[in-house]
Amino acid sequence: MSVFRNTLLRHLSPTIVARLSLVPVLLELGHEIEFPGAPIDHLYFVEAGVASMTTTFLDGSQVEVSLFGFESVIGISALMGTKRSLNRVYTQIPGNGFSCPIDVAQEEFTRGGEFQLLTLRYVQAQLLQAMQSAGCNAKHSAEQRLARWLLICADRAGTQTLLLSHELLADMLGTARPTVTVAAASLRDEHLIHYTRGTVRILDLAALEKRACECYQVIKQHLDNYAEFDTGYVA
Repeated sequence: MSVFRNTLLRHLSPTIVARLSLVPVLLELGHEIEFPGAPIDHLYFVEAGVASMTTTFLDGSQVEVSLFGFESVIGISALMGTKRSLNRVYTQIPGNGFSCPIDVAQEEFTRGGEFQLLTLRYVQAQLLQAMQSAGCNAKHSAEQRLARWLLICADRAGTQTLLLSHELLADMLGTARPTVTVAAASLRDEHLIHYTRGTVRILDLAALEKRACECYQVIKQHLDNYAEFDTGYVA
């Protein structure tokens, strides 16, 4: 049985894991994993906690474009030629994971086989997440979007109690803080969540899922199952 919680590491053979030269890392709250213009010199495999990738604008505002949990590998664009990050990636919910030097990861990627197949499979899942979230933000109500985001975050973090401010939620959903406040109050009044300053607790997962749009299940299914799809690869 694998000692890893991270989806990609859990599906790799011990031989490949050994070649990755993994180093344990602590992902503290607000830990900057990537920053626009900074070199990408490591991959990060998240074991616990949640990180966000955001696009930052000239006025300093930001909007989330991807969410990372135990299913993820961060920095994967460097395996496809990107030298410097285009986005900010930072820890929202503290946790831990493993880092791998990018040159070691690149060497393993060029071998083909398990590592290459699974990383590409994860890229597909991440693209699906970004596309579905973009469509969701344009089409669905603030309450639906907030419910979807809280559910995905809870899934990735493995907890129903999330340390999140309304300001952070506004950044993640790409909307104004008053809009988030109204949406959160609506979900609270329906007894789906409870919140105090800086903390959101999900009270009824099943009911919150019904309140969310279909985007939650689309994203969840791809993030949960990307490593299980039949690749045709024989070890």
